[in-house]
Amino acid sequence: MCTGKCSKCIGITLFPLAACAIVSNILLYFPNGRVLQLSEITDLVWFFHGILGAGILVILPAFMMLGAGGAGCCANRCGRPWAGAESSMLLSVVLAVLGFAGGAYCVVISSLGLIGGPLCDTGDGEYLYPFRNDSLEDNYLFNQTTWSICKEPENIILWNIVLFSILLAIGVIEAILCFIQVINALTGFICSTCMRKRK
Repeated sequence: MCTGKCSKCIGITLFPLAACAIVSNILLYFPNGRVLQLSEITDLVWFFHGILGAGILVILPAFMMLGAGGAGCCANRCGRPWAGAESSMLLSVVLAVLGFAGGAYCVVISSLGLIGGPLCDTGDGEYLYPFRNDSLEDNYLFNQTTWSICKEPENIILWNIVLFSILLAIGVIEAILCFIQVINALTGFICSTCMRKRK
């Protein structure tokens, strides 16, 4: 596959992934469809890892990739008429690195969210993190019988596991795709031609 088509394909793939990440992050604010007090929402949700990291920081390079794919198969070295070859290709690489960073950021926060567990009411009306100090061997993820410790919000543990897992998977895929685009953009700059369309 040529560099232009590869860029376009990656760009098209990133848009639905970014949209899913944004929706998943927003759903974390409403466990089981309930509206909670700000102090009752898991702290890691406020890092906006799905909205900002896997969302906005990935949508930006996705637009650039679609534009790069429209220049043709291999004659995309010159970039746009208003930008030189070097600046256009440099911008493509920088934005792809930005998308990689956004995906990686989402992976890190999602992993911490899965390991630490949610903020919940254990039955005495006080919200705390009952699983945050557990070792990896005794983690609640591998011991479903401990889930009953969280009384409110209902099904908060399953809600967090599903959504943080979705965000983790999306972040990994986005980081891989953006890394491929960095290699693709550099390859396109080094190996492609600089032909202009002729009548």
